[in-house]
Amino acid sequence: MTARNPLIDGFGRRIDYVRLSVTDRCDLRCRYCMGENMVFAPRRALLTIDEMLVLGRALVARGVRRIRLTGGEPLVRRGVLDLVRGLDGLRGEGLEEVTLTTNGTQLGGMAESLFAGGVRRINVSLDSRDPARFAEITRGGDLAKVLAGIEAAREAGMAIKINMVPLAGINDDEIADMLVWCGAGGMDLSLIEAMPLGEIEDDRYARHLSLGVVKEALAARFTLIPTLYRTGGPARYFEVAETGRRLGFITPLTENFCAGCNRIRIAATGTVYGCLGHDQKVELREVLRSEGGAGIDAALDRLLAGKPLRHDFDIAAKAPAVARHMSVTGG
Repeated sequence: MTARNPLIDGFGRRIDYVRLSVTDRCDLRCRYCMGENMVFAPRRALLTIDEMLVLGRALVARGVRRIRLTGGEPLVRRGVLDLVRGLDGLRGEGLEEVTLTTNGTQLGGMAESLFAGGVRRINVSLDSRDPARFAEITRGGDLAKVLAGIEAAREAGMAIKINMVPLAGINDDEIADMLVWCGAGGMDLSLIEAMPLGEIEDDRYARHLSLGVVKEALAARFTLIPTLYRTGGPARYFEVAETGRRLGFITPLTENFCAGCNRIRIAATGTVYGCLGHDQKVELREVLRSEGGAGIDAALDRLLAGKPLRHDFDIAAKAPAVARHMSVTGG
């Protein structure tokens, strides 16, 4: 289905992928992502599920083909299954898929409902398979609960990709084992460089690990075959001959991938960001509440006219690129 008025930014890039945060809240407190004592948006400031569906329909009408639900942790948002089912109903209007990024804590009880609602592919954030280390990274998370959620998702029939953030001196000794474990479970793995978003207590510079270095180390042990496989996001994939699965690298700090950017990010409050690493934005909440879907197009056009060419992440600056935390826009 051809969009009547596709979303195209000032650099000619077509936007067909939206990351929609349904909440900034999370039931974990990963050290590289959040401060220990986070202040979240009041619930009254969030878009309602019905408003998110109105927004989703408007985006699909303008050529959006993929919507990824994020957070915070999207599965702690009340009504998220209604949102999944509602968005799945847009397939006949041009939407190709609804996907989800989750920390896995709620998957055990929700995997079957998500699959029934149309979700066929999910990303699960998992930075360690050592229970004590996992609890340290997440400030108290229960690894067994996450692993049970992953198994429930696999049994429900969903394709699973594990997202891991390698951290120097923390979990860098687990990367190869994580790759093997994912392969044995029929899962792909993506490695992600930690991004400098929001103030945290930990020293991001001390924990930064270049994925170029990681790739060299893995290539000495595994046969990494370049592939053109893409999922709509920024990962660059290799097939791993020894496991039969894929390994992705997301390198916002060491290898900029913005030239082909095809996405915008929407916070749960209705704030739409043109770039993860900039504060350029438009506010849609009041537009939705006063004008419904009619005012959305003009606001999105303003956003795209000013969408930056690229982010400017610099881990050596030892300061966040923007004040907002990752949980606000879901990465």
